[in-house]
Amino acid sequence: MSYGKFAYVYDELMQDMPYAKWKRFALEAWEKYGNPGDVVELGCGTGTLTVMLAEQGYRMTGIDLSEDMLAVAQHKAEERPPLQGLLRSGSLRFVRQDMTEWEAPEPVDSVISFCDCLNYLTEPEQIEAVFRATYEGLQPGGTFLFDVHHPDTLRRYEEEQPFVLDEDGISYIWTCGMDEEREEIEHHLRIFVRRTAEGGSGTSDVYDRFDEVHVERAYDSEWLRQALLRAGFSSAECYADFEWEAPKAGAERLFYAAVK
Repeated sequence: MSYGKFAYVYDELMQDMPYAKWKRFALEAWEKYGNPGDVVELGCGTGTLTVMLAEQGYRMTGIDLSEDMLAVAQHKAEERPPLQGLLRSGSLRFVRQDMTEWEAPEPVDSVISFCDCLNYLTEPEQIEAVFRATYEGLQPGGTFLFDVHHPDTLRRYEEEQPFVLDEDGISYIWTCGMDEEREEIEHHLRIFVRRTAEGGSGTSDVYDRFDEVHVERAYDSEWLRQALLRAGFSSAECYADFEWEAPKAGAERLFYAAVK
């Protein structure tokens, strides 16, 4: 899906997300499989992880479908003096593309896609298209690292809903419904963002409301592994919850490391 207004409150809502753990997993994977120079992040969103890895010295390209998300990412990088030179040199770039048919000028050394981006592709054909495009976009020996929600995680979302946030300046009500047959969940978010408005008697706080609908689908772990092999990858391993161990009962996120 393509984000609109949500892009401009995304970082505030996602400030507790485990970006440091995603970074650590990528660094450990590259230590295991080979350290890259050029890296593409699919579904980079507002560029938080892209920027973190650029600061580590990797040549980063963040790809996303949402112009609004990319605008926030570009602004975030432009505000940080150490990154301005990387933007000018092309060592840090943000590009609008569809991840199912993304392309790079030259093959890259690694591709990453975290924060369950692939769960937002709700048809198997879309997943397989990403795998094929990524295989074509990698150097021989290159790595593809990504995570997805375990199917049980989506079920827990439905069981534990509704979710409510009420913080200074922003609030939301989040409900969801599960389609068990498709292992697909539809999230409904009603978001309220506070702003200061001018009135006849001075300034006052008002809340702007907007609604978001997000659909995610879970996929069988072995089907994903076999789909990677069908796309041409020579190996594809599945791990769980940021650790280099096979998934166990109760796993929340599945992590994949595939090698071309």
